[in-house]
Amino acid sequence: MRGVWQGALWRNRGRAIRSRFMLLRERIAVDISTMLTMLGQGFVVTLQIFFLTLLGSLPLGVLVALGRMSRVKPLAWLMRLYISVMRGTPLMLQMFFIYFAPYYLFGMDLSTDSKFNATIVAFIINYAAYFAEIYRSGIQSIPRGQYEAAEVLGYSRVQTFMKIVLPQVIKRILPAMGNEIITLVKDTSLAFAIGVAEMFSTAKALVASQVSMLPFVFAAVFYWVFNFIVEVVLNRIEKKLDYYHD
Repeated sequence: MRGVWQGALWRNRGRAIRSRFMLLRERIAVDISTMLTMLGQGFVVTLQIFFLTLLGSLPLGVLVALGRMSRVKPLAWLMRLYISVMRGTPLMLQMFFIYFAPYYLFGMDLSTDSKFNATIVAFIINYAAYFAEIYRSGIQSIPRGQYEAAEVLGYSRVQTFMKIVLPQVIKRILPAMGNEIITLVKDTSLAFAIGVAEMFSTAKALVASQVSMLPFVFAAVFYWVFNFIVEVVLNRIEKKLDYYHD
């Protein structure tokens, strides 16, 4: 009789342990699902910062590079000063300045949209300075003889730049541009400093609420996978430009 009671007791304990384990597993699954959903929402903001920055800084960098090489001395010196300031001061400081300047200088009210807009403007003008120097080095690396040959063939300056110089410049600067673009992916995390809810700030909030390092691990995977995709795309572009030889 005693053995029967002990057997029933152990069976009940086994059921209770299995039930608790199942509840714990379901809770962990729900927590991970919630984490991934929230990180995914933050990653959308990260992608917005990334693509809007490229959309603005790539063409602006061309204009700054051309101004930097201009024969008009005041314009060239102005571009040099702009590049020096943008590269010589922290991006985070530039974000704070652009975000708070309208309030302190003009008394304008700050809103949630102001944070995102300040982030985009700061990223664009900062990365345009770096891209401008990369463009300038690529343009100046083209031998002068190619310009002279194009002039003999009757090409205008615009035609020479677009059809002869630019394709070679793209090939030469692509590795350096790739490094800056990958750095941009990681720099988007700086937006948390002025309260933009991108992926890193979301992961930080989740770590504080969940008392777990898992959100940081998941965020690191998000960043790495996206950087890997960017690297693959850049490598394919570089291979397509292999027909240009120095």
